[in-house]
Amino acid sequence: VQLQASGGGLVQPGGSLRLSCAASGSIVSINNMAWYRQAPGKPRELVATISSGGSSRNFADSVKGRFSISRDNGKNEVYLQMNSLKPEDTAVYYCNADIYGLGAGRWYAYWGQGTLVTVSS
Repeated sequence: VQLQASGGGLVQPGGSLRLSCAASGSIVSINNMAWYRQAPGKPRELVATISSGGSSRNFADSVKGRFSISRDNGKNEVYLQMNSLKPEDTAVYYCNADIYGLGAGRWYAYWGQGTLVTVSS
């Protein structure tokens, strides 16, 4: 099982980006999915979470009203739509998912490799 994140890049302040993360492998089930970020010199922080059915979504205070999270269970993908980006949103963004893998035979928290978002003029 692996997670592959994509969609990062350079964007001007006030701009938008959409991150995607695809889970692949011998997956039996996926529970909660989330996005984290880590800015240079800072600890990794939780940005947003979404429940298995998508009915429950939570956001860090710093991104409320600007970011949204969604998922496509048919594709085993999670997305982070980021609007009104600020320089302080600059970070490496990581996706995370609780996955029951056929090989592992249990629930395990998997991480994507990270995608860099740079907000700068």
